[in-house]
Amino acid sequence: MFIDSHCHIDFPELAERADELMANMAANQVSHALCVSVNLPEWPRVVAMAERYAHVYASVGVHPDYEDEVEPSVAQLVALAQHPKVIAIGETGLDYYRLQGDLEWQRERFRVHIRAAREAGKPLIIHTRSAAEDTLRIMAEEKASEASGVMHCFTESQAVAEAAIAQNFYISFSGIVTFKKAEELKEVARTIPLERMLIETDSPYLAPMPFRGKQNQPAYVKHVAEHIADLRGISVAEVAAATTANFKRLFKLEGVLA
Repeated sequence: MFIDSHCHIDFPELAERADELMANMAANQVSHALCVSVNLPEWPRVVAMAERYAHVYASVGVHPDYEDEVEPSVAQLVALAQHPKVIAIGETGLDYYRLQGDLEWQRERFRVHIRAAREAGKPLIIHTRSAAEDTLRIMAEEKASEASGVMHCFTESQAVAEAAIAQNFYISFSGIVTFKKAEELKEVARTIPLERMLIETDSPYLAPMPFRGKQNQPAYVKHVAEHIADLRGISVAEVAAATTANFKRLFKLEGVLA
């Protein structure tokens, strides 16, 4: 069985097809999915998706790309994280690719999420783009290792992966790893410890080959696993077993998920 460790099936274009997506997951041996929050005004629909389907979980957080938001407090995030289906804080992090100028607000928001994760005792979902140095620095300064977490939709270098793993984080690969030109990322997927790996879709974005350019969905996460198995010269079953066990361990679901 596979687990999609990061998707946005609450987004309207997917939510309107929710029952179909769940059927497709079952048909492709995808047992569970984590529906990830990007802002607080729309968080109720994230948790509603998790309440509707027993095999869907939720997170709470504000994405670094959402500039014009009321900033969440540590107390607010910790309180929302008490919902029984919320298993993570995020997604949070830094993104210097889409936004320019003084981004100190983004760094402060990231710190708030790390503090909330430590207080709530729940792992972090970290987004980083064109900001790896600052991301790793703030993680270290705020002791993110105490919360643990995942570097989601990883697209950085081997050195960044190793630095994140050294801070007690997991590395999650999306459909990008299946793209022909992603050679550096493929090498990371070949070489990082299997016990530190997760797989995801980031649906509705980044559909893996052979669906590139189409709307993504959790069922397609098996294609990420298949590609990683080919890269590492191991069976798909081995990738599935390891990433499923890693998901359960990271999100404290051992003994909860079958």
